[in-house]
Amino acid sequence: MEDPLKDEAEEAVIREELKASEEAVLFMASVEPAELQRCVFADSLVTVSEGGRALGNFTVTVEFARKDQQPCMLLHAQSQGTIDHCPCGTTVTAYLTTDLEVLEEHYHEYVKLKDNSVEKKWHMVQRGDQLLINKVTTVGEDLKTERVSYPLSALRGLVTEGCSLLLLRLIALRKSAPRQMTFLSLDQELRLVHSTVHVLGLKQLDVCGDRVEVFGVERTVETADSPTKWQSYFLADGHLAGRGQVGSPVIMRLSHLPLQRGKGLQKNHLCMRDMLLCSHSLTWTEMTQHSPDPNQDAALPALRSLPNFPGWEEDMQFSSNFLDRKEELKADHTSYLRQHPEIRALISDFLQFLLLRKPDDVFQFAREYFLVFASDDSPA
Repeated sequence: MEDPLKDEAEEAVIREELKASEEAVLFMASVEPAELQRCVFADSLVTVSEGGRALGNFTVTVEFARKDQQPCMLLHAQSQGTIDHCPCGTTVTAYLTTDLEVLEEHYHEYVKLKDNSVEKKWHMVQRGDQLLINKVTTVGEDLKTERVSYPLSALRGLVTEGCSLLLLRLIALRKSAPRQMTFLSLDQELRLVHSTVHVLGLKQLDVCGDRVEVFGVERTVETADSPTKWQSYFLADGHLAGRGQVGSPVIMRLSHLPLQRGKGLQKNHLCMRDMLLCSHSLTWTEMTQHSPDPNQDAALPALRSLPNFPGWEEDMQFSSNFLDRKEELKADHTSYLRQHPEIRALISDFLQFLLLRKPDDVFQFAREYFLVFASDDSPA
């Protein structure tokens, strides 16, 4: 019996190849580390209707990270709100190389309708010389999985959803871009399509009650139905001031001017770090039942009898050993979370959707939510 998933993968590979323009490929390859450093900050906008009514929010963060010991950029974007009384949202988490090549990306889009819900989740990752993509679509109780792959050699100039946000930030900081830049992108059916970037130039825009100069960039994705155009406007330091899809009555704009670079973002990261450290702290019982290194048992006398050890605080040696071990664990957890900033994004996205759906069976919900991350070596 033939494997339909294998057929889909082979079909994707042999489709007629589209190519990005040399200008686009050279632009991506020309990105300097100093430029990426200037891109490491957070944007936060509110989503409003044509009449100015708040509908939701949109955030984008960019930071340095490592993926399989390879230095890279981690981008996390999240849009959530309520339109026509229907909760909806999109999250993107992407690992990108310094020349904007996607190493791994997770895309999640949902709409909660009155009698039904629709979810679309993609997970793409490099495996050898291929980019493998798993897609899970859920409509009500119906679940459909798809899998396609493309050779990396055919993806020069690929700009995914996550990559596009960093690309536009870089163009805004340069305040210029070649005229003929045609990239590759993926449509909703995971087919390769062309996308273009067009500089709109400088204009005056009302931002938080002030008239400020912004730099505009338009990105167009050539889908099978009709082109999709997004216009983004940036402040002089690269912060996003406004964003919207051409033809849509919904726009995203700043509710207040960004804090001085570094201060606000650093505070947010410290708050999240402390929250995660608290959630990962070991209880007394866990401390007495777990020792990562058998050789450390001698260094922790009477630790296993802690629950039956009244007045342990008065034991100087025990208290000192415990405090040393506590600081060691805290430093180890802090180091791990710093090396894996995607943990914040993953937990945030999962909890947000969990609280939105409020399922009776949390375990089944978690299984379905993370299904898109199933092994790329077997059918999803």
